[in-house]
Amino acid sequence: MTGPLRMGTRRSLMATTQSGLVAARLTELTGRAVELVGVTTFGDVTKAALTQLGGTGVFVSALRDKLIEGEVDFAVHSLKDLPTTPDPRVVIAAIPPRDDHRDALVAGAKLADLPSGARIGTGSPRRIAQLRMLRPDIECVPIRGNGETRIGKVTSGELHGVVLAAAGLRRLGREAEIAQFLEVEEMLPAPGQGALAVEVRADRADLLELLGVLDDPDTRTAVTAERTVLNALEAGCAAPVGAYAAVDGQDLNLTATVVAIDGGRAVRKSTAGTSSAAVDLGRDLAAEMIAEGAGTLIGEQAH
Repeated sequence: MTGPLRMGTRRSLMATTQSGLVAARLTELTGRAVELVGVTTFGDVTKAALTQLGGTGVFVSALRDKLIEGEVDFAVHSLKDLPTTPDPRVVIAAIPPRDDHRDALVAGAKLADLPSGARIGTGSPRRIAQLRMLRPDIECVPIRGNGETRIGKVTSGELHGVVLAAAGLRRLGREAEIAQFLEVEEMLPAPGQGALAVEVRADRADLLELLGVLDDPDTRTAVTAERTVLNALEAGCAAPVGAYAAVDGQDLNLTATVVAIDGGRAVRKSTAGTSSAAVDLGRDLAAEMIAEGAGTLIGEQAH
């Protein structure tokens, strides 16, 4: 194989920007040229709220189809969009170093300083539930669209603010518009938020080795723990579940939460152990959360 590697990516500016960063890094490390192949996914074209779709896989399946059919050599996803149930046809060849894991508020003021009844745009049940815990008086307005479209609703005055992933705002060069980074004590991010996944067909051992140079073991360990919680809770990526893990040498610290959509109740638990036990830590933490009623809160959201 001597021609450019074909990288599948969603077509949005956010997706092509982050995929372009991966392509540049791969070329830098291996000398192989990479061309981006834009793919439109169901999640990009549907007008339905992601909560109605269950969220799982709507931004992923079209890219995987191109991968399986051999139309692209590998694909780059936002890791938080990947279903937690493995697909035996594909494998994650690399998880590059994670960008900022936090959520961020784009607004004219910090969350605490917004007026009573302020309209905050987000379509994420996880963000809505945690926003309502922090500010029960605000109105959460469901929105779709790319980052620029959402920010535009603040600029135009239609909304007082929007909550977006800090990593995406950084990649778009819009960090200056962030009024407040929402720390994990205030809002736990989606499992895998800020990380990317480089996926290949399971039978492409040649690419597995080549793309492996992009992998960051600490990031992989952390997101594995987070996604194990999500999987063990049997909650899709549209559920009001937040999780964040941090690796410190051989130690792993993991915190997760499930919040009622009205913000009135929550189950939040933390654990720590060795980084080699990421899966066990995630599974055990989820079991503790279920014992304290997390499953009930997820079930209420689903109906």
